[in-house]
Amino acid sequence: MSFSELNIDIFRAINDLGKEYTMFNPVVHFLAEYMIYVLALGLLVYWFTRTTKNRLMVIYAVISFVIARVLGKIAGSLYSNYQPFAELPHVNKLIEHEIDNSFPSDHTILFFSIGFLIFLFHKKTGWLWLVLALAVGISRIWAGVHYPFDVAAGALLGMLTALFVFWTAPKLSFINKLLAFYEKGEQRILPSKHKSDDKSKNF
Repeated sequence: MSFSELNIDIFRAINDLGKEYTMFNPVVHFLAEYMIYVLALGLLVYWFTRTTKNRLMVIYAVISFVIARVLGKIAGSLYSNYQPFAELPHVNKLIEHEIDNSFPSDHTILFFSIGFLIFLFHKKTGWLWLVLALAVGISRIWAGVHYPFDVAAGALLGMLTALFVFWTAPKLSFINKLLAFYEKGEQRILPSKHKSDDKSKNF
């Protein structure tokens, strides 16, 4: 069996679940299309905890996504394929999507580059974001807009980038200086009884 055949077979196994278990399609549709707003809300909540650790985590997460997105574009220029619904017959398509290069999955890059970064900061609870990232990746296959290889490549890019940023960003002192400058201004506008903690030094 060739790689292409394996990719299609795994896609069919997941995508056909939507035909057999139609009651789950609304949930999958939400995961594939709208979970991005939950992720954005989660980052906002972390930011407004007003702790240095969480704010650095959010900054690193954004940096991680930007780098992963650039790498994804490079990968997409080296290898490409259209969405399954555009190439295969009888696909269970749950969301509208333009026909373009679906490799790698941008949604998967987004969720894994940020979700894995959160996990590295908060291992006790961060695994929930990894579960969410995996669910989103699977939902993109179930919804008919990505092949398993698109999702796997996006997840790998996202996690490797998050790990790289987690290791290297703390060495960039200007990030801490910019955050400190922002927090001084914020403290004047929205005074807080408790100053930002210094836990970021110990993660």
